[in-house]
Amino acid sequence: MKQPIINVADPFLAIGDPNRRQMLHLLSRESLTINALAENFDMSRPAVSKHIKILYGAGFISIEDIGRERHCRLNQKGFRELQQWINYFDQFWQTRLKKLDDLINKQIKKSKK
Repeated sequence: MKQPIINVADPFLAIGDPNRRQMLHLLSRESLTINALAENFDMSRPAVSKHIKILYGAGFISIEDIGRERHCRLNQKGFRELQQWINYFDQFWQTRLKKLDDLINKQIKKSKK
């Protein structure tokens, strides 16, 4: 019987663990079975499975059953949520820097008069 998938709504929580970030790096090169992924870590197979369930629940990976093996692949959903959050603050800082640039230019023009 398969265990239920752990649902992690916060993508930052899901990538907060260095092992999970390393799993994402490995999966960025190719899809891997859970066993093949586990071979890259010094932890038990159940511990790897728990990390995979967290990544799956946050939308970072998809899991496909092929025969008796479960294949993990990157999924765009989790990354999209992170990108939206980052884009918000990119825009925030761009706006702030533009205002600072305008203020500096205004001061330079005043000092030249």
